[in-house]
Amino acid sequence: MFLRHAENGARRLRELLADPEPIVAPGAYDCLSARLIEAAGFQALYMTGFGTAASFLGVPDVGLLGMSEMVDQARRIVQSVHVPVIADADTGYGNPINVIRTVKAYEDAGVAAIHLEDQVAPKKCGHLTGKQVIPPIDMIEKIRAAVAARRSADFTIIARTDARAVEGLDRSLERARRYKEAGADIIFVEAPESAQEVERIADALRDVPLLFNWAEGGRTPPMPYSRLRELGFRIVIFPIGPLLVAARAIGDLLDTLKRDGTPAAAMDHMMPFQKFVEFLGLQEIRDLERRFAQD
Repeated sequence: MFLRHAENGARRLRELLADPEPIVAPGAYDCLSARLIEAAGFQALYMTGFGTAASFLGVPDVGLLGMSEMVDQARRIVQSVHVPVIADADTGYGNPINVIRTVKAYEDAGVAAIHLEDQVAPKKCGHLTGKQVIPPIDMIEKIRAAVAARRSADFTIIARTDARAVEGLDRSLERARRYKEAGADIIFVEAPESAQEVERIADALRDVPLLFNWAEGGRTPPMPYSRLRELGFRIVIFPIGPLLVAARAIGDLLDTLKRDGTPAAAMDHMMPFQKFVEFLGLQEIRDLERRFAQD
């Protein structure tokens, strides 16, 4: 990974969006989870804000992380993989002028796409209660600023509306249409609460590229991939599955250690140490040490 030069992620994401199959993007919360996603063969990944808050601060996703912290995490993840990274950019961290800075910072970090949401700051996870949304015109101004700020037309702007829980689905669809007209490349209607609502979103916005949030355990019911493909969703993110699995596995290991005094009974559930360091690229580092060692 140290001497690799990753391809242009934004351009590659645009190529994937042109394919008939939806882009499946599991959620990465750090560089290790990102590398595991890439190694599993996925063509893109999603940097989850929920997972970043949990792994970075150990807190829920309630707007405590700032732009610089999120961009720094995004940059590290981008540098650890070759696949395009779609990143959570929350509310853009302020007004349209702040959004301009946000877009430039994420683009400089090598991110392929960001999504901006229409929540009042401090925001909350889209599947938590107590959200508030800003007036549509305020979000439209942010989208216009984001589109104007990007240097590459390949950099993808995703507009997310959280209005379903606050104003109902009809108003969410109105917002979604206006956000697309403002210049957003992809629309993300967050947290529909039934399969019928998902289908209605797809039908009402059939001429608009859509993102579906398959939030593990969230307010939206599980939808089969085949059905999402039929409905025309272009991106499907699975934001927190890796995080939740890791949390449970670590908890189980610690329970074993507390009970037995050693982790011996859990060893069969661990990746072998040697295999793990090989996965991390130890051999590449040794090769570089030999390459640049003085005779």
